[in-house]
Amino acid sequence: MAETNNMELSEEKIEENAEFAEDAAEDKGPKANWYVVHTYSGYENKVKANIEKTIENRHLENEILEVRVPMQDVTEVKNGVRKTSAKKMFPGYVLINMIMNDVTWYVVRNTRGVTGFVGPGSKPVPLSDGEMKPLGIKTENVFINFTEGDTVNVIAGVWKDTVGVVQRMDMGKQTATIMVELFGRETPVEISFDEINKANY
Repeated sequence: MAETNNMELSEEKIEENAEFAEDAAEDKGPKANWYVVHTYSGYENKVKANIEKTIENRHLENEILEVRVPMQDVTEVKNGVRKTSAKKMFPGYVLINMIMNDVTWYVVRNTRGVTGFVGPGSKPVPLSDGEMKPLGIKTENVFINFTEGDTVNVIAGVWKDTVGVVQRMDMGKQTATIMVELFGRETPVEISFDEINKANY
């Protein structure tokens, strides 16, 4: 089958593209960038799930930070009824925030459903700040002094003066999910990094 053939890379092709990955790593250093990956139509969510599973299995959380399938709300009117549904902004594409090196390139490129990175001659090219802004991706990095499991104080925003424990961190969105007490119950709340500070106890 043509799809099977496309999925199988020759050793020369792997070496050739690995060189591209090395070049990108040297150019960018250890900094994570957003890259675009092309997938088979309809495979976007499967690719996202497969890469996230590999990240977990191979403990690559510090190298592949986030996998995203950008969605947008689309309103349609049929038979006089207005219906809003979420649809993929870029069918056939997945965004990945990662540090480009041989390992991360190989993991992503050989994920089932991935046909290649977007870039000249298959060389992965990171998105520019201007390309990321319409996608709602923050480009500035905020210094943080806390991690998962830490108790933090909320210093700004709606939840100011609240104390909570960090349950999860999203480096791509630069937010932390913390547990706060709401109506006598522990409730998860997502808060921007710049609104949180580690509690000093």
